[in-house]
Amino acid sequence: MARVNRAIELLEQGQPIYYSGAGELSYEGGVKAAQTWADYLVVELEHGLFNLPALDEFMRGLVDGGPTKSGHRTPAVITTLPTDGTDEHVMRANAWMIKQVLARGVHGILLCHAETPGAVKVFVESARYPFQTIGVGEGLDVGRRGAGGQGHAASIWGISTSEYLERADVWPLNPKGEIMLGLKIENKRALANAEGSASVPGIAFAEWGPGDMGMSHGYSDAHDPPYEDDMAKARERVKAACDAAKVAFLNGVNPDNVTQMIDEGVRVGSGGPEAAEIGRKYTKRTMPW
Repeated sequence: MARVNRAIELLEQGQPIYYSGAGELSYEGGVKAAQTWADYLVVELEHGLFNLPALDEFMRGLVDGGPTKSGHRTPAVITTLPTDGTDEHVMRANAWMIKQVLARGVHGILLCHAETPGAVKVFVESARYPFQTIGVGEGLDVGRRGAGGQGHAASIWGISTSEYLERADVWPLNPKGEIMLGLKIENKRALANAEGSASVPGIAFAEWGPGDMGMSHGYSDAHDPPYEDDMAKARERVKAACDAAKVAFLNGVNPDNVTQMIDEGVRVGSGGPEAAEIGRKYTKRTMPW
């Protein structure tokens, strides 16, 4: 196993990745989800309960239900958070959420409503240990993640505590890092800062969040295409910001458009197992799933 984080391993190979919801947040749910078709699982904590004991049990179930067919101890797990990325002050006040979920052994975090580069900068710094210095002084300040939670997280990853401390850094800023940080640039305020936010060092992927972006543009339900011109332009701007910053772009896919989306440059997709199977065959994926 070259990587703890299967999603990162695939992106390094130039392969698009596909995700699914985690399902029931329990030990039994983790055992069941361990053999998922998806490359990573999303634990939704933005609107759901911020239930850390349940997350602990889910991660333990993933371990006991594994390994995956690809030989990884667990699928990668990425959580959302209850906080929004409104500004650096809001993000700093809620940094405790970041350290708590990372201590459970998850492999990444997706920040909702990432509205300002200042918030994104604090987001990245809060996920990093202070001895990890790549990028410090070049867009980032010293990391703020503290000692204390690494032992449990290491046990979930199946590595020693000392190895966890070395590998629990943000990728691709640190090529050896195993943590993926993503952004939802999903409202007008975030859109106005898309280029600056996507270019903060330490971000791995971003999306335009059409459901919330639509609400921000005055539509009650504009999650799915076809999109009005203002929505299409919003998507275009977020994707262009991702491309310029060399950040993977996340977008919905389905069996009918997955190959088109791949050709367009989508590297992270949702849409279910059928779309993923078509996409994997199209890109000649060799890693088992």
